[in-house]
Amino acid sequence: MAAVRKKARLTYAQRTSAGRALRDAVPRKNHGTWKPPLRPQRDPIEILKAMDSRRLPELVPIRYGRMLRSPFTFLRGAAAVMARDLAHTPFTGLRVQVCGDCHVLNFGLFATPERHLVFDLNDFDETDPGPWEWDLKRLAASLVIAGRDNKLSEAQSEEAVLECARAYREHMRECSRMTPMDVWYERRDMQFLIDTAPDAEAKKFREELAEEARGRVIEHLSPKVARVTGRRHRLVDHPPNLVHVHTADWRKLVRDSILAFRNSLSDERRVLLDRYQLADFALKVVGIGSVGTRCFVTLFIANEDQPLMLQFKEAGRSVLEPYTEKSAYDNQGQRVVMGQRLMQSSSDIFLGWLRSRSGHDFYVRQLRDMKMSIPLTGVDTAQLKRYAEACGWTLSRAHAKSGDAATISGYLGKGNNFDRALAKFARAYADQTERDHAALVRAVKSGRVKAQVEE
Repeated sequence: MAAVRKKARLTYAQRTSAGRALRDAVPRKNHGTWKPPLRPQRDPIEILKAMDSRRLPELVPIRYGRMLRSPFTFLRGAAAVMARDLAHTPFTGLRVQVCGDCHVLNFGLFATPERHLVFDLNDFDETDPGPWEWDLKRLAASLVIAGRDNKLSEAQSEEAVLECARAYREHMRECSRMTPMDVWYERRDMQFLIDTAPDAEAKKFREELAEEARGRVIEHLSPKVARVTGRRHRLVDHPPNLVHVHTADWRKLVRDSILAFRNSLSDERRVLLDRYQLADFALKVVGIGSVGTRCFVTLFIANEDQPLMLQFKEAGRSVLEPYTEKSAYDNQGQRVVMGQRLMQSSSDIFLGWLRSRSGHDFYVRQLRDMKMSIPLTGVDTAQLKRYAEACGWTLSRAHAKSGDAATISGYLGKGNNFDRALAKFARAYADQTERDHAALVRAVKSGRVKAQVEE
């Protein structure tokens, strides 16, 4: 038998040198450019409408109604538009597992299996292998739009982007010198954020956030989320976000889905799940970009009064896939779960996936497990900068788990050349998002798009 020839492993110095060499092919200043491509013709409304066919038609107008509210809500619902745009921007060819929908509200707090409260990425519907720059550019653009929403000046919003880029760049360099195991286990928990608060006011705010997040568990939310009616535990309707639809087809889908989901769990977690019995389920309208996808929540009860809520959310193909490569996972729910496990510092013990008999893929996670987005309404410059730093740090750690931190760090360098380019791109793309939002407003007024605006 012929000897297997092993591929030579590059040293740390060789990998950082390779990153620096990429600057010749893709100068860092080039990341600051944004111009809509001339061909094919760019029509954000058609890109959005192309996704409507895979959604429940009665919910599609709600999606557009939520996107109408502001340029920021438009951005949140337009991951497919930005994915197409990013495919026309410069990138180094270095790939990592990316979030795919990396805006500022897709970071937040949630509970680890050990019940620690951590800050991390928390939305992975569009996750896929792709260019690291794409996540960072979407995050940067969302920071500028968030700054504008809070009436901050362009200079103040730019400061937040620069802080985000600096944190990403510097922590990527730190990750490049760490062992893979150290990177894998690294995280920022809420106690660290409280202990490192810059002043008493920020410390109090973080302590209050932690207290609120710890209260976001199903046991503390009755009777708002669930209550006992007679001797039955029932979810509480909140139309249109949560409604009961107990048709025979939906009952069958739910029961079949629970069995299929159970098969995706490891044996010890099946034992845990089996301690609970299904008590109720309801359809759920989620977020902005996901409105119209099939989603339902289930209420399980153990020992007569101990609740567990699971969310079953439909997973389609990532919006990145047309511009990267086909996912390694045939089941798109599995794609989401594996991407989440690869990017997060710690993940839900009930993460799982299934394919329904109708051919729709779903992923599953706990609902109301201390999950909470950080409120950004009314933030000042200092607060937005601190939040931007936390997001940049977290994203670099998430990318370093799957990518070559040394090569990315070598490309970024020690100076702020890339940071300034990112800030320039973020301003230009924020302008583009405002134009796209205005196009949606016109499309609704003309009847091209039907929108349902909720009170």
